[in-house]
Amino acid sequence: MDDIDRELVALLQQDATQPYAALGKAVGLSAGAAHERVRKLRERGIIRRTTVDVDPVALGRGVLAFVMVESSAWMGDSAADFAAIPEIQEAHVIAGSASILVKVRTATTEQLQDVLRRLYAIDGVSGTQATVSLETFFERPVSPQGAVVG
Repeated sequence: MDDIDRELVALLQQDATQPYAALGKAVGLSAGAAHERVRKLRERGIIRRTTVDVDPVALGRGVLAFVMVESSAWMGDSAADFAAIPEIQEAHVIAGSASILVKVRTATTEQLQDVLRRLYAIDGVSGTQATVSLETFFERPVSPQGAVVG
């Protein structure tokens, strides 16, 4: 990844709907050359997908919790079980006293409690520890600046 690729990624993170002509102009390339660079970034897996950033509160998912999932067995093969719970936005295998860390968004704390019940139904889950977020200062995408990609 060179500086132009990094700049293209940063521009797309700000607004993925920008036309290739605008992207090219911003980095000193033609629209065709910008399109080709973006295509190659997708092929290499640097750009994984194009999505829309939606306000969870506006969709009625104002309760944000991070849940540490404790287990009695290795949970690394349980991704599908966690993915089957739609309120879970992210699930990470972690090192430490817990095995999995999940990010959950629900409308109410009662719904969060229901998610915790469904987590306990996953084979090997022996406990949970939930932390409810009161306010999010910011969320940011991964910066392409300084990225070293082969």
